[in-house]
Amino acid sequence: MGAVSRTERRLRRKKRVRKKVKGNPEKPRLCVFRSTQHIYAQIIDDSVGSTLAEASSLSNDLRAKIGKDGRNKKGAAAVGSAIGKLALSKGVKKVAFDRNGFLYHGRVKALSDAARESGLEF
Repeated sequence: MGAVSRTERRLRRKKRVRKKVKGNPEKPRLCVFRSTQHIYAQIIDDSVGSTLAEASSLSNDLRAKIGKDGRNKKGAAAVGSAIGKLALSKGVKKVAFDRNGFLYHGRVKALSDAARESGLEF
């Protein structure tokens, strides 16, 4: 038994969280993924397995606005406000937040705070 990698530990946390967090039509799941360079957010209805809205630091409209800030809190906040506005335009007001095994800290927290400020409830 060797040392467990950071990615394996995150995936174990993800499994624990996903046992409880499910998206449905009334309250879809806001799933966040962060890489070293970018951050991604999706609103997912798990009952039918469809993505209702998505935003990332790679989106054409956001990339022009945030530039190379996709890897910091400022870029994460821009993605959070964008996903919040998209969700409200699709008629989604309440979501279940899925941090995807990442710690609720730094860029993940900045994204969720910006989504809350734009009108999402979770």
